[in-house]
Amino acid sequence: MEQKLRSEARALLEQGKVDYIFGYEPGSLKFTTTPLLTRDKNDVDRLVVNPFIVNNLAKFLTELKGRVGIVVKGCDSRSLVSLIQDNKVARGNVVILGVPCEGLIDLSKVEKLVGRERDELDDILREGDKVFVTVDGKKREFPIADVAFDKCLACELPTPKEYDILLGAPTSPIGQKDAGYTAIDNLKGKIPQERWEFWKKEFSRCIRCYACRNVCPACFCQRCFVEETEPKWVEPTANWQDNLLFQVVRNIHVAGRCSDCGECERACPVKIPLRALTREMYDIVGELFDFKTGMDKNEPSLMTHYEKEEAEGLIR
Repeated sequence: MEQKLRSEARALLEQGKVDYIFGYEPGSLKFTTTPLLTRDKNDVDRLVVNPFIVNNLAKFLTELKGRVGIVVKGCDSRSLVSLIQDNKVARGNVVILGVPCEGLIDLSKVEKLVGRERDELDDILREGDKVFVTVDGKKREFPIADVAFDKCLACELPTPKEYDILLGAPTSPIGQKDAGYTAIDNLKGKIPQERWEFWKKEFSRCIRCYACRNVCPACFCQRCFVEETEPKWVEPTANWQDNLLFQVVRNIHVAGRCSDCGECERACPVKIPLRALTREMYDIVGELFDFKTGMDKNEPSLMTHYEKEEAEGLIR
């Protein structure tokens, strides 16, 4: 898959079909990748496809001018389609290189399982539904369900829905959807007062860095409501009440646009379980409107249209 990506990317640049290639290259830290944006065909040999390509690159398309060849996973492609539906990205300006995703490895889970920091690990290798972690020359085996991101366990569409070039054979979901809901189910099992206390504690740790907003492909407003002063919706300093308000309003704003890519939770420096909120909103949208984000670029997005019949069930 990696060799095909490099070959296709080189051809796109040489033939002038794109101005940029946007994919992943090895990161400066062990077992990480970082986005690679280039117009130099010699750079394509740095492109990689592995279980650590975590970034959702669709986020950056609204800032790029010209034609872009972009590498996307299943959830990324749905974010991209959502941006096309909202007229934030022109379909003719992107060549989509689809990566069938078998699940990404959560390094924090690996560290917890082996009791070692990632820098102390010798190797991490994915083979089928098994992951082999080598520490001090000794290989340990784990099922993918133990080390994949929760969002990958709950993923419904690991193969991109929209693509121009598919880099590998279509793949099936991991099939561990219940495991992807563990944190959410634990919260649902609490009484309302316990949930309130949980979120109060979590958002008391929030430093309002806005990493969750800045990494989210569905957050594309030129000016966010938290930056408004007339009226002023939240205080500029971090406090748990306004931190909670920010997340509640943000979730309403991205309803029908969230692809459950999990980037908000991954980017949070204090590890607030934000996916428990975003996935719940994702499921509510599916239940109320029978709608899933980014399935068809020719269909309108959820919040830009309505049907008369919807009011019958919602307005009482």
